[in-house]
Amino acid sequence: MENVTVPTHFDMTLYKDQGSIRYVYFLFTIIVYLAILIFNTSIIVVVIKEKSLHEPMYIFISCLCLNSLYGSSGLFPRLSIDLLSDYHLITYPACFTQIYVIYTYTLSELTVLATMAYDRYTAICQPLHYHNIMTMRMTAALITASFSWAFFWKAIIVYITVRLPLCGNGIIRVYCSTWSVVRLSCVPTGFNNAMGLSVVVMTIGLCVGFTLFSYVRILIVCKRSSSEIRGKALQTCLPHIITFVLYSLSFFCDIVLSRFDLNLAMKIVSYFFSLEFIVIPPLLNPLIYGLTLPEIRRKNPLFRCTAKIAAISKPSK
Repeated sequence: MENVTVPTHFDMTLYKDQGSIRYVYFLFTIIVYLAILIFNTSIIVVVIKEKSLHEPMYIFISCLCLNSLYGSSGLFPRLSIDLLSDYHLITYPACFTQIYVIYTYTLSELTVLATMAYDRYTAICQPLHYHNIMTMRMTAALITASFSWAFFWKAIIVYITVRLPLCGNGIIRVYCSTWSVVRLSCVPTGFNNAMGLSVVVMTIGLCVGFTLFSYVRILIVCKRSSSEIRGKALQTCLPHIITFVLYSLSFFCDIVLSRFDLNLAMKIVSYFFSLEFIVIPPLLNPLIYGLTLPEIRRKNPLFRCTAKIAAISKPSK
């Protein structure tokens, strides 16, 4: 405990010695961030403007896009500054703010996706009662519960992390993460580690379990239904299944890999996952939903144009 410090700044050591390549990284970062802003904002605007899209499924999709904008704001502006700067220091409050924003985004992504699974289950398995169950009040309650879960648990984790005495300030990451700060502690961190993993496992377990239950019931109903109903169910469910599976795996892998001392190859894998779950879903989610759901594609000129380009460029048989 002799070397306990109360740092005013953390040093982001991963940005050092990049040379001129940092300008390439910066340009790529700006392009990706602008694409995320344009794609997600376009879906949110269309859902708000078009009364025909004022239904639970599209409201949940717009919440997913809004969460993507929220999470991206916690990474890309700071990442752009660090790529160009010669000094890679982040203040203590800014670091914990970034942790809170990024990880409330990650947990909210899972809970919103699980809520969307419930919406699909109700629509397909209980179609006659769907509008009585999924009222606007119920939709608002589910959205509130989805985000409240993430904001509540992450606030507790950040609180117990802030209280740790630290013996260093070097963070080997491109952004602040809970474990990168916890591992600087001068005291045992078993409680912090157990708490963080418990919240992650509990969130993933509940969301994955509920989603699997929903889709098992959907498959049972589809098996007994006509080919037309099966096709419509597949059209609305497949984008959600792809999004949920990819996100759950990448998020869980990042959490697990970040807690072990890894060799060089595995560290590269860990760095990939640490960015993948923040970069890829916000970029692909609006594309998946915007291009696969006809109602959004017809109302959104951006995705309508993209679909036409894709159709023209597709080689004829």
